Amino acid sequence: MNDFIKINKVEKTFNTEKGDTFKALDKIDLVIKENEFICILGPSGCGKSTLLRIISGLDNSSSGEILFKGDVHTKACKEIGMVFQNYSLMPWLNVLDNISLGLNFAKMPKKQRQKLALEYLDMIGMKDFAKSMPHELSGGMQQRVAIARSLANNPDVLLMDEPFGALDAYTRIVLQKELLRIWEHHKKTIIFVTHSVDEAVFLADRIILMDTKPGRIKKEIYVDIDRIRDRANPEYAKLTAELLNELEQMNV
Repeated sequence: MNDFIKINKVEKTFNTEKGDTFKALDKIDLVIKENEFICILGPSGCGKSTLLRIISGLDNSSSGEILFKGDVHTKACKEIGMVFQNYSLMPWLNVLDNISLGLNFAKMPKKQRQKLALEYLDMIGMKDFAKSMPHELSGGMQQRVAIARSLANNPDVLLMDEPFGALDAYTRIVLQKELLRIWEHHKKTIIFVTHSVDEAVFLADRIILMDTKPGRIKKEIYVDIDRIRDRANPEYAKLTAELLNELEQMNV
């Protein structure tokens, strides 16, 4: 696997309303390989989402750099897609038009982009909902559409900022399995931010555990458990317990 993304000593400092400074990220060094499924795990306030926004190009670091395919990366680009927790669908567009939105901006002919959008709808099992409006869909269905929209743009990297955080437990598990199926089929590089230890162990090739005040990488854990992972597997339970213990120590 090639080095797709290199994060070199990235720091991020914010100015507060009182005129003070707050360091959100401190000297983040990380190499992400092509086709890896990475989960970034850590407590609230450790800078997970900030790091994801810097990788995406939606925000800039205060110092350090991001290299994408060997080049310095500072702007949003079509090769890096983003899926947010709040779905971010356009409420005035139906499902099909939401999925083809990026293709429209790319000037793809209407017939071609609708054909491609229908293929992705079929892939997520929602072809019968092409003309539905976002408010007519459940949260899980809206998130499927958001994922399909990102994939339709054919990015090399998919960034996911707690995309299942607002869903009920059952829907979350269903979409975790669906995401793994899509990942194994398309072999994208995925960087997935989560608060959930279980979710990280179920999904990741590698877990990046972050500490807080300021946000920094505490540990990298390779998940050497065969897929599809069984939550009843003793190795699964052991790793989950180890990570929970690490998080508990951070909060002491």
